[in-house]
Amino acid sequence: MPEISRFLGIVIRMYYRDHAPPHFHAHYGNHEITVEIESGVVNGRFPRRALSAVLDWYTMHQDELLHDWELARQELPLNAIDPLE
Repeated sequence: MPEISRFLGIVIRMYYRDHAPPHFHAHYGNHEITVEIESGVVNGRFPRRALSAVLDWYTMHQDELLHDWELARQELPLNAIDPLE
């Protein structure tokens, strides 16, 4: 499961051959969520501040996330995405 970004203790990953709809996984401590790239729908639970950070980052990098999703579907190396600053 390739890591595409890391910030504030949050790790963002995307799986190869993962199921639709396009999404990414975010891990923070013992918490995990998935975020649908096209709609922003969140599945799972995260502490409020960590969730806010992930959603801010997602908003800034939605196009890059969709591009990485397409790369993952083709089993090509994913591009790293800048962390939240």
